[in-house]
Amino acid sequence: MIATIIGIVAAVAWLYLIALRGRFWRVRDDGAASPARAPTPTLPRLRGRESGASASDGWGQVVAVIPARDEAEVIGRAVGSLLGQDYPGTLHIIVVDDHSSDNTAAVARDAAAQAGAADRLTVIGGAPLPSGWSGKLWAVRQGIAAAQAYVPDYLLLTDADIVHASGNLAALVARAEAGGNDLASLMVRLNCQSVWERLLIPAFVLFFFMLYPPRWVADPRSHTAAAAGGCMLIRRATLQAIGGVDSIRHEIIDDCALARRVKAIGRVWISIREYRSWRPIWDMIARCAFAQLGYSAIALIGMVVALTIIFVIPPLLLLSGSATAMALGGAAWLAMSLAYLPMLRFYRCPVVLAPLLPLIALFYTAATIGSAIQFWRGRGGRWKGRYQAATP
Repeated sequence: MIATIIGIVAAVAWLYLIALRGRFWRVRDDGAASPARAPTPTLPRLRGRESGASASDGWGQVVAVIPARDEAEVIGRAVGSLLGQDYPGTLHIIVVDDHSSDNTAAVARDAAAQAGAADRLTVIGGAPLPSGWSGKLWAVRQGIAAAQAYVPDYLLLTDADIVHASGNLAALVARAEAGGNDLASLMVRLNCQSVWERLLIPAFVLFFFMLYPPRWVADPRSHTAAAAGGCMLIRRATLQAIGGVDSIRHEIIDDCALARRVKAIGRVWISIREYRSWRPIWDMIARCAFAQLGYSAIALIGMVVALTIIFVIPPLLLLSGSATAMALGGAAWLAMSLAYLPMLRFYRCPVVLAPLLPLIALFYTAATIGSAIQFWRGRGGRWKGRYQAATP
């Protein structure tokens, strides 16, 4: 009887997820296949500008802000990719060297010089980290302050390890203007080459979209708000209206916090597109998962129970000996496998990995528990050598 009840709960949960959770499982690549050859998007005239006021035929000024701490290995490619954007408007880049112990600043300058665009890059040294700020957001705050001199229409908040396809900025601005969006974000399409990456990366994106269905994020009637911190285009006026990043200065999950603030007064859009980036998967989860749960032990227990019932129990029910429980468990396992297929195809991973989703969910559950343990040890929210979560 207990096995049957659990099977019913799991089956109903998957029925809800697939039918009523914003079609999170439907993955669409917005032009990532051949971004270098994609035509320049058509852009309506920028809001707030008079016709002909922009030197770039309405595309306007964008300033990219890159917080960088010990990023010498990757920042050259990031800067080069931004300077190589096929963007009809004006783009300037500000790199905030956040007390790097390597030659991050020099590598960024060299990349700009090699692109013949040294005048389009500004590198500033980071000021000491004040109390109450996360390290990354303090660096972003300084970059945004420096960007004000250029009076940009948009700010592109991006990471030092993101290599942008040549058409990304134009597509983002066009999306923001056409949809009247105040914040447009593209989730990084992470490298997915090694065995571990193929096992874990597609599931990470699936779980993110399960929490924040893009359709709900884009729907102004929905309270769901999210963004991908590696690539966020935001209107300067909107950022000022919400009090800048000062209003989220203590947040560990700063991208979603910023999206919530923006959606309270405007519109948000998020999608997925191909970039090239990689970060240790466990550390990525352990840094922020417990913060997502509000540092609550009760929420942690609830999440572990929910993930166990939804993902882990269904295949185990096949061993229950109860025909009803076995049928329900098999149906739930089949449903989650089918929901996983579009993401696997998107990442060009073997579809035979779909039935392994219960094991992958165990990994993420363990990483979330590890995130809580780090917080309880006073080592939560670690980023570039700093522990940013409040001490318990």
